[in-house]
Amino acid sequence: MSQAKVIVVGNEKGGAGKSTIAIHIATALLHSGAKVATLDLDVRQQSMAHFFAHRRAWLDANGAVAPMPLEFLLGPELAKAPDEEALAHFDDAFAKASDQADFVLVDTPGSDTAIGRAAHGRADLIVTPMNDSFVDFDMLGVVDPVSLELKRPSLYSETVWNSRKVRAVETGKSIDWVVLRNRLAPTEARNRKRLDERVQALSRRVGFRVGPGLRDRVIYRELFPFGLTIADLSPTIRPVAMSLQHVAARQELRALMGALGLSGLDGAELLAAQ
Repeated sequence: MSQAKVIVVGNEKGGAGKSTIAIHIATALLHSGAKVATLDLDVRQQSMAHFFAHRRAWLDANGAVAPMPLEFLLGPELAKAPDEEALAHFDDAFAKASDQADFVLVDTPGSDTAIGRAAHGRADLIVTPMNDSFVDFDMLGVVDPVSLELKRPSLYSETVWNSRKVRAVETGKSIDWVVLRNRLAPTEARNRKRLDERVQALSRRVGFRVGPGLRDRVIYRELFPFGLTIADLSPTIRPVAMSLQHVAARQELRALMGALGLSGLDGAELLAAQ
């Protein structure tokens, strides 16, 4: 029986940086020597699938070598397929991925779908990025419009809560849930303090941990078209000019992986890339 650890990157809101987080977790794990399988359930946009297609093309064109995941692709036709058909395709891909990898990394769409719910129910770790705003917090919790006090968890929080209950009953195992504060603005603000307080209150109520995400850095956007991340940069893979910002970005990724309890980014590789 497979012992693959299942990591689901999800929420039900677009624009929070799910695919960016997913590809960075995947490449960091790959550089740690892990065998990683990827499933992109956002079958319409397929950002993670496109990223690794770009990666393969760039490496081939430049005669470079970098680790690649085992990819299990679901076609865009599933976007319009009945739930039963989509779930059958997902079940088949998930079973194959689980049998062949140390980690199965699932990127989910920014909406409620049957395969997205199924993936959440099989997760060992759910990673939920949120931007630094009450717009994104609304995906997790509802606040009073006058006092800004937390009123109740939102639909997505309830989805994760239900997945955790079902998983506990069926297997006796728990699902770890980490909310990443993603794309933080470079300066502190009163709004952030208010948001921090609500995030911490909700974390105590529904049981997630809070971790650091990735800031809104140019380097992340610069490397995406090549299918590369900050983890890949080395003396032989350097498609953009290096700067101190890249060193800070590597430290950011290392902190993210640490918060998730995952290994990745060998220290010697980091030094070689600087």
